[in-house]
Amino acid sequence: MSPKPLTLFTTHDGQSSRARVTCEYKCANACFHPVPNTSDGAYFGDIVSALNRRGLLKGGAAAVLAVGAASALAACGDGGGSTDTSQAAAATDGTGTTFSAVAPNTKDAVVVPEGYEQAVVIRWGDPIFADAPAFDFDRQTAAAQAKQFGYNNDFAALLPIEGQPNAFLLVVNHEYTTGPHMFRGYDEKNPTDEQIAITKAAHGLAVVEVRGENGSGRLTPAFGRYNRRITADSEFLLTGPAAGSDLVKTAADPAGTKVLGTFANCAGGTTPWGTVLSGEENFHGYFANAQAVTEPTAAARLKRYGFADGPSTNVWERTDKRFDLAQEPNEPNRFGYIVELDPWDPASVPVKHSAMGRLKHEGASIYVTADGSVVSYTGDDERFDYMYKFVSTKKVQSGTGAAAMRHNMTILDEGTLYVAKLTGDHAAQIDGSGKLPSEQGFTGTGEWIPLLESGPDGKGTSKVDGMSAAEVAVFTRLAADKVGATKMDRPEDFEANPVTGKVYVALTNNDNRGKEGKAAADEANPRNLNKNGQVLEIDDDHTGTRFSWSLLLVCGDPNAADTYYGGFDKTKVSPISCPDNLAFDQYGNLWISTDGNALKANDGLFSVVLDGANRGETKQFLTVPKGGETCGPVITESRVLVCVQHPGEEDDASADNPVSHWPDGGTTQPRPSVVVAWKGGQGRIGV
Repeated sequence: MSPKPLTLFTTHDGQSSRARVTCEYKCANACFHPVPNTSDGAYFGDIVSALNRRGLLKGGAAAVLAVGAASALAACGDGGGSTDTSQAAAATDGTGTTFSAVAPNTKDAVVVPEGYEQAVVIRWGDPIFADAPAFDFDRQTAAAQAKQFGYNNDFAALLPIEGQPNAFLLVVNHEYTTGPHMFRGYDEKNPTDEQIAITKAAHGLAVVEVRGENGSGRLTPAFGRYNRRITADSEFLLTGPAAGSDLVKTAADPAGTKVLGTFANCAGGTTPWGTVLSGEENFHGYFANAQAVTEPTAAARLKRYGFADGPSTNVWERTDKRFDLAQEPNEPNRFGYIVELDPWDPASVPVKHSAMGRLKHEGASIYVTADGSVVSYTGDDERFDYMYKFVSTKKVQSGTGAAAMRHNMTILDEGTLYVAKLTGDHAAQIDGSGKLPSEQGFTGTGEWIPLLESGPDGKGTSKVDGMSAAEVAVFTRLAADKVGATKMDRPEDFEANPVTGKVYVALTNNDNRGKEGKAAADEANPRNLNKNGQVLEIDDDHTGTRFSWSLLLVCGDPNAADTYYGGFDKTKVSPISCPDNLAFDQYGNLWISTDGNALKANDGLFSVVLDGANRGETKQFLTVPKGGETCGPVITESRVLVCVQHPGEEDDASADNPVSHWPDGGTTQPRPSVVVAWKGGQGRIGV
């Protein structure tokens, strides 16, 4: 059915709603600092007609492998446009999106459609081990936090436990901490040693067993044998061309292969072999004293990744010298990778894959081709940075045994890393206003440019003149600069459609687009001072080097001339702003979570129909509490999960002056939490 016309919550002034305190702790004020990418990369206007449309693989139908998350995909087509009719057809009539849209609001609550229910699954501080203490906001300790659910949950995966009906592993990233909202009387410049230790323990990842119940979508945590916490001090193995190089050796790790910790973990992905991927994103804000590195090449490398002078945001350098660049200048080169975790083995050592490049990874989504090749897509979440893919040399090995897992855990160490260069079909008509250049909208072609080939035992071959394989793996941004990759508007999450195989990219925003000295608008990034973002649709030759693309959504106020909803009637859509994370349902509908809604309403989760007469129909499924961000959507037939990150994080708020009391109400402090929503009577989502 078609939704009723929706009235905008309010006329926006073009500014993101993300609080400055969030910017400070989440990304070290990246958007208030100079743009790190000062390269002279090619713009669309410079390369009009440089590429012609090629005959691309039209990706046959895709099958979701049995790992429980929509990002683990396998193509079933043979590359010739055939389809596997055993798979569900793409929804062309809104099937799976027939809920009544939630109106924009600023409530201090999670709001779901009429006929749906919701509940908290787990919140910051909840114990995940039997011997962990109950959470006490005013009596926190690092020892307790290491056994409790971490802070600011972002990516989530829900993996069915074989042989146990309605039982799952919930795997979650804990991206960052916000001291002023975690501790009363917090002194940002001089936190206590215990507070520093608590924040380190609140980062990383969590694995938690959860149980469903009959007649409901509710999920309840359990003290299961798979439960695990990984923190900023946990051990990781570094693999690929960077491992063992002089670029990553430190006093504590002279071999350059063992890294302590992961942090700034944003989105992620799941694999067909049952592991979870996590992207290390805004790692630059965790290191102090960039000014101490004066050698010109090293200083330029730090600048390209956004490292700043003076103390770090969390001042971990005060208790751990590895976060002080004056003492350990190589330590930051050990962060910014895709992390792979085997959640089925609590004793396993997680891996950082340098073959996939070092950048501000939003996440990594997996697509498996008909011949078993693994393709991983990832975005570098920075204004004017790039889109990447990694194509494996090894093939997926079937089975769940130890030998198959050992083989599959090395797949992301061997293959080719590419960066994207795009061309618009109507480059001469792009003036920065967002005006549609044709009846087909914004369209174009693209090329994947090789940067690095990685082989067995960490051996690699650079495809970039003047850079070694290790240098490309560690300073991937600089390699992409050299080959003229296309500067994008904060490329965040990628997801491949399980029905069509097309790939979708959330481009969150870029308020520097078109400013003096910055890249001009182009067809994939068509608006100057872009505050609302867009969603890119790619028809990719997954293992090849050519693709075509179009813009599915140009987000923002539907009443504004510079917005586009896939050609759908804009009076019948929910307004969406600042797309961030992506997921798919079983019908091939795209689901989008938002971060920093510039329309002055709370962030939320939206469904978008991709094909047929309803293409572009956008409907809001839920909203999160004020000050919060919608993260980590998981869409299944019977339930939807979202991570509510930083609820109540507003500029005038703190633990001494909370403006949110979600999720526990009363006078309680706000706590980041995972929420599940389901249809009453346990009906199918959206049907």
